Amino acid sequence: MARTPPDSLFPDYPAVPDYRFEQHCVQSGYQLVAGLDEAGRGPLAGPVVAAAVVLDPACIPEGLDDSKALTASRRELLFDLIMASAEVSVASASAREIEATDIRAASLAAMRRALCALPVKADYALVDGRDVPVGLTCPARALVKGDARCLSIAAASIVAKVTRDRLMTRAATVYPVYGFEKHKGYGAKLHLKAIADDGPCPLHRMTFRPMRQD
Repeated sequence: MARTPPDSLFPDYPAVPDYRFEQHCVQSGYQLVAGLDEAGRGPLAGPVVAAAVVLDPACIPEGLDDSKALTASRRELLFDLIMASAEVSVASASAREIEATDIRAASLAAMRRALCALPVKADYALVDGRDVPVGLTCPARALVKGDARCLSIAAASIVAKVTRDRLMTRAATVYPVYGFEKHKGYGAKLHLKAIADDGPCPLHRMTFRPMRQD
């Protein structure tokens, strides 16, 4: 019977993500391994966006890393390389869904949707963080700091981050007063001042401070 890859097999944290987790999954009988990650848990506005990526082991873009460790221009370049070489899907949870549940539940829901939307059926999923979304279509394992340890998760983190940044830049053309193109919905001084002066817009998460009324 196929075995899952426990963290104890890989206790160290590599300097850059590597392919060991995926290789162990393949050796355990799982052929198509997806990495799952999300972007946008912390902002005051906009959706949380998740991505699922199944890398081609014969064509892995060089330089994949946790999206937070990369410059915006490097993320954009790697995004294009990932889209050209891997199986990719993206999903999201809106500000209204975040309000109706919470950011953790919405993030997990977005990751589940991303996995389900892949153009291929993954045999196993490696998920960034401590939680595995319920209702996945395959076995899965959560990896703490997975975007810094696992290439498939790193790729998913890049796709999710670039996609969300583009969405927020586009949102700035609809709601220009908030400067979304500059801070992507995070609590920058410019953003907080705009909320204080003009109030929130439909993209704001009303259960987050400073919108939340205690």
